[in-house]
Amino acid sequence: MTGGGRAGRGDRGAVTAELAVGLPAVVLLVLAVLGVGVAGVQHMRCAEAARTAARIAALGEPDGEAVAAAHRVAGGGAHVSVTRDDRWVTVTVTAGLPVGALGDAVTVEGRAVAWVEP
Repeated sequence: MTGGGRAGRGDRGAVTAELAVGLPAVVLLVLAVLGVGVAGVQHMRCAEAARTAARIAALGEPDGEAVAAAHRVAGGGAHVSVTRDDRWVTVTVTAGLPVGALGDAVTVEGRAVAWVEP
């Protein structure tokens, strides 16, 4: 049983080195997961804004009302376009996701089509 305490002394700094190597990878993975989550939420907001605006436009309201409703749902920074043809209205809502110093590096989009009510 002599020397039992000495076997672990050579590995004393190994845990610190492994932590120093592994921690940045874990932090990057957590940031990536959070980024994907934020992009998903923003995509759902754009899709819901497009559906809301398409319903309003299909009921015969002016395009300005539909755009204002889309901005209330998706936020003021979203870009909203309304196009009409014959019996259909299409609303597209796009919004950028700021990524640190890169600015709006990711853009998400929601689109909805509705039949114009007679």
